[in-house]
Amino acid sequence: MTKTINENIRIIPLGGVGEIGKAMYVVEIDEEIFVVDSGLMFPEDEMLGIDIVIPDVTYLEENKARIKGIFLTHGHEDAIGSISYLLNKIQAPVYGSRLTIALAKEHLKELPAAQPVKFFEVTNKSRMNFKSTHVTFFHTTHSIPDSLGIVFHTSEGAIVHTGEFKFDQSAKGSYRPDIAKMAGLGEEGVFILMSDSTEAERPGHTTSESVIEEHLSENFHSAKGRIIVSVYSSNFIRIQQVFDNAIESRRKVALVGKTLESVFEVGKRLEYLEINEETLIPIKDIGNYADDEVIIIVSGNQGEPLEALDKMVRKHHKDVKLKDTDTVLITFTPSPGMEVAMFKTMNHIAKAGAKVLTASEKVHVSGHGSQEDLKMMLNLMKPKFFIPIQGEYRMLMAHSKLAQATGLEKNQIFIADKGDVVEYKSGKMRMSGRVQAGNILIDGIGIGDVGNIVLRDRKLLSQDGILIVVVTLNRAQKKIASGPEILSRGFVYVRESEQLMDESAQLVKKIVEKYVIKETFEWTNIKQEIRDTLNSYLYKQTKRRPMIIPIIMEY
Repeated sequence: MTKTINENIRIIPLGGVGEIGKAMYVVEIDEEIFVVDSGLMFPEDEMLGIDIVIPDVTYLEENKARIKGIFLTHGHEDAIGSISYLLNKIQAPVYGSRLTIALAKEHLKELPAAQPVKFFEVTNKSRMNFKSTHVTFFHTTHSIPDSLGIVFHTSEGAIVHTGEFKFDQSAKGSYRPDIAKMAGLGEEGVFILMSDSTEAERPGHTTSESVIEEHLSENFHSAKGRIIVSVYSSNFIRIQQVFDNAIESRRKVALVGKTLESVFEVGKRLEYLEINEETLIPIKDIGNYADDEVIIIVSGNQGEPLEALDKMVRKHHKDVKLKDTDTVLITFTPSPGMEVAMFKTMNHIAKAGAKVLTASEKVHVSGHGSQEDLKMMLNLMKPKFFIPIQGEYRMLMAHSKLAQATGLEKNQIFIADKGDVVEYKSGKMRMSGRVQAGNILIDGIGIGDVGNIVLRDRKLLSQDGILIVVVTLNRAQKKIASGPEILSRGFVYVRESEQLMDESAQLVKKIVEKYVIKETFEWTNIKQEIRDTLNSYLYKQTKRRPMIIPIIMEY
């Protein structure tokens, strides 16, 4: 505990609750603000054309003078993927482990911050002192090394953010959890526990990585042709296992994916990946080896695992085309927006005649703790209050029930939505309002310029297409100079719908002629009547509602 008496403590999730990814949590202790993680999320199915989704940080912009630091739990995209965007809105030092800081710096190469950024590398022995609190750290086990839990020490006890974690008794080196320190925190007194809920619905313990390594070895030895391994680019433990088994099975490894190559170079340079240089070959050289001597690790833009693999399956990839002798290992758990795309890709792989293996064949395991792991964390920490984080709503609810099974009462548990404020003041913990929160959509270089209206239009275009009506008026003679000309894209095949087009043109002609004989008229009125009339007519004829765009010109 800190000697300073803390009068007001607030926890505000800006992302990571009610969803998978996009982690961002605000810890306010008196007048100081601390930000935990700055992640991204891959788009859901209805987010047509969107590349990534990041948290709305309006609240942080409005209070940027109070922000004392950004604390990163680990180096996955869901924890650091929006750090560049955040640092272009606010100025604050960034704290994280050696690997996490190195990966965060890679993001800033793509989108540099508006101001110079101070980075501080921390370990489980570090202590960072602030006016209202001091911050310490503990190691956790995840699918990337150097993952940390973060502890804010207050006069009421410790506020613990677990980061993403599991308990694996075979974990070694920089993957090993600091269980003694976790237990010590519990003995000293944990005030608020914020804990990962991703696998809260899965019974038992998460399978050990040692089991996965054995199954990978079996599959590598039995595969007759090339092995293609699809991964998230920062899944270090899986990448290391592939290289270890490549040496054992006497195969060469090639990497596909810009982000994967960048992350790989960081891991190798900092010695978090132990790589035999003779094993690694350029992707352009795979043709120099027999198929049973080749492994290809593949990841797409932003580190997501499907994009490049799907191109290989469709034979659109410039370097790799899928063969019927290939074995494809899907070594990732799909986020909710990725499930449909993954199953479509798996069907295409099967149709191409290749073999596909997923987590059910024990070639992958989650990096998150299952129910017994989560209960172990709860029992180690023994918190006074509990806030489940990092998961969809049903996962948060499942985690809440696990907490109750370990002895917590309902009034000690707070399930917060994005923007909800969980506040401790005058000896009471309660929900006390909301701040602005939500999604910022990134499309190309556009940041937040695509909103619900644009997405609605894209959805409409994808469903019923577009109809463009072009009319040119001779205003002086009060008549139509040319047109109406009707262009259809994605609505009907014009050659087979000539009567529909002709009748639509006649309707437009009547509307225009009615207005053009008047001395004055509003362009908006004529366009709106064209839309309404055609919309009604076309729906009666086709039961479709295309987007109708009237273009009226005059000379």
